[in-house]
Amino acid sequence: MNVKIEESWKRHIGGEFDKPYFAALTDFVRQEYGHNKCYPPGPLIFNAFNLCPFDDVKVVIIGQDPYHEEGQAQGLSFSVCDGTAFPPSLVNIFKEISDDLGKPMPQSGDLTRWARQGVLLLNATLTVRAHQAASHQHKGWEEFTDAAIKALSADRDHLVFILWGGYARSKARLIDAGRHLILQSVHPSPLSANRGGWFGNHHFSTCNAYLSQHGMKPIDW
Repeated sequence: MNVKIEESWKRHIGGEFDKPYFAALTDFVRQEYGHNKCYPPGPLIFNAFNLCPFDDVKVVIIGQDPYHEEGQAQGLSFSVCDGTAFPPSLVNIFKEISDDLGKPMPQSGDLTRWARQGVLLLNATLTVRAHQAASHQHKGWEEFTDAAIKALSADRDHLVFILWGGYARSKARLIDAGRHLILQSVHPSPLSANRGGWFGNHHFSTCNAYLSQHGMKPIDW
């Protein structure tokens, strides 16, 4: 795996690339991509970082691992390539945005538009084998992405961390709640959302109000 990651991220977490776990992770990922269909495409593994430099981050939305079917994953949590049907979680995200902010449902599920505004769409695991959810978990990715979260918490101020579902919420321990806003709710997947606690969480308006309060431009969700 030839790591090509945006320079500001390299300055803050580049030391991770020299650690033994990352060497083992690199060997694993190379073997997986060499022998199996995996997602996202190799050049997009670090897409979340490359689209959103460290000093431009305003909001962090944490997912678990990439979509694992053809044409979906593009290295951004919850985002799908244009021309791909919206996954149910993304539909519920867009419904909550519509209810919260009065915006129409978007035509595109490609969230690159968010990333370019400072939303780090970070999956805890950055790769996956086709058709096998969670197949690349516990291979080292979580240590790397935890390091990114901890660096943002320690080296930036007044970020918004959005944690949906039990897995993402477990990352709250990495974040300094005295320096940042942490928004938590159930996961937007239908199984969780329909039990209550997703619709009406007002995370998007709350996030924008916090950004405005601290002199930052709100996100055009």
